[in-house]
Amino acid sequence: MEMKILWTQESVDRLKNIFDYYNYKASYKIANKIVEGIIKQTELLSHNPFIGQREELLRKRTIKYYYLIYTNYKIIYWIGNDLIYIATVFDTRQNPDKIRRGIK
Repeated sequence: MEMKILWTQESVDRLKNIFDYYNYKASYKIANKIVEGIIKQTELLSHNPFIGQREELLRKRTIKYYYLIYTNYKIIYWIGNDLIYIATVFDTRQNPDKIRRGIK
């Protein structure tokens, strides 16, 4: 059964920030390629929602968070009510403790 993927406002904002950064620092083409790659990676979840690993930094939370990797980005998500929620997209070159602060 195919599950629907929903992007939280936080995750949409992160994608926009990623796009804006690479559009400014590199080019529109590169920015678009990175964002499209992140989105395409999440599409794998619709048929295989548990392919990601548990996010250890969020293990103490009530919600079970998982993640996928796309280049330098961790795509953090959870599963609930037969839906997959993309919580955030985290640049792994940052301090890992920022993951805890970025997810409410």
